[in-house]
Order: sequence, then C-alpha cells, then structure tokens
Amino acid sequence: MKKSKVFLFRHGQTFYNRDSKFTGWVDSDLSKTGKEDAEIVALRLKNKKIGVAIHTSLSRSKDTLKEVLKFHKNVKLIEDDRMVERNYGNLNGKTHLQVVKKSGFKKYDLWHREFNYRPPKGESFADVEKRVRSFIEDLKKIVKKEKTNIAISAHGNSIRLFRKIMENLSIKETCELFIPYDQVFEYEF
Repeated sequence: MKKSKVFLFRHGQTFYNRDSKFTGWVDSDLSKTGKEDAEIVALRLKNKKIGVAIHTSLSRSKDTLKEVLKFHKNVKLIEDDRMVERNYGNLNGKTHLQVVKKSGFKKYDLWHREFNYRPPKGESFADVEKRVRSFIEDLKKIVKKEKTNIAISAHGNSIRLFRKIMENLSIKETCELFIPYDQVFEYEF
C-alpha cells in the first residue's frame, strides 16, 4: 500500500520578514523575493499529485499555496490556524532593532528564541507546540481518510514545532532551527 506524503513548507518572504520585523499574526504581503520563493516551492512540488492542501488564514500562507496549486487540479482546501505563526504579542510589527533598543538583548533573546518565554501578550514556543501537536493528530486522521498527498503552507515557527514533534528533536535543536522560505519538508504517514 502506497503511503501518503505530507509536504510542509513555509510561506515566501514577506515585507515584514525582509525588514526584520516581528510579523506574528500581522498580515504582511509577500515581497518580490517571497513570490519567487513561492514559485520555487511550486516547482519542487509540481509532480507530487497533491489531493489536499492546508493553509492558515493569513494571506502569505494562502498566496504561497496558490502558487503551488497552479500545478494541481481538484485539490480539497482546508484552512487551519493551528499552523499559523507564533503570536509575538506586543512585539508584532516592531523591528528586532526597536525591541533590542527598548528592552535590551537579554529580553530580546529570551522572547525571540527561548522555548518557554512569552513576549508580552504573546506565545512561547511551548504554546505553539500545543496547537501544532493537536493539528498533527487531526492531520493523521485526514491522511487516513483521504489517502492522498497533502501540502501544508505554514509559518516558520509552526514548522519549527512540527519538525520538533515529527523528527523527535530536543528543545535546543528546535530553537536553533532555521526554516528557509524555498524548501519543502517531506513526511510519510
């Protein structure tokens, strides 16, 4: 029996990403480079026969997936915000430099890459892991029901936690991950 594959990828670069801003739940559009990132992902997945595609409610996730789906027909679409970006709370929309100048490197480093620290009114990696873990449990049910390949257009921090769970990574390994805009992570279910 042929196994279904899950193709997980990050949205293309946004204007906020380009400008080193904490994007979080702010809806920032894809930059020119981001649109090219999406095209690269689309070409990587061109011959993968995708039957189900999942995106978040943010336009960068939808726009990247739209590019991927140019090569696929009759795809069932699902919107699920459990794979949305980490909410940076009060940091959303601020540049990394602004945060360092106002709060110092110690707080910036804790808020940016420490697993259990929440920015003011935001989420920690641990918080994101809870919702991603719930998403993965439901994803397994979708894979079993649909028996097809699935594409997921997600965000850097939700992918970081997805990889932690699926690849059994340590907290240290997870916090050090870099999630590129033009790569695809593949998992068999």
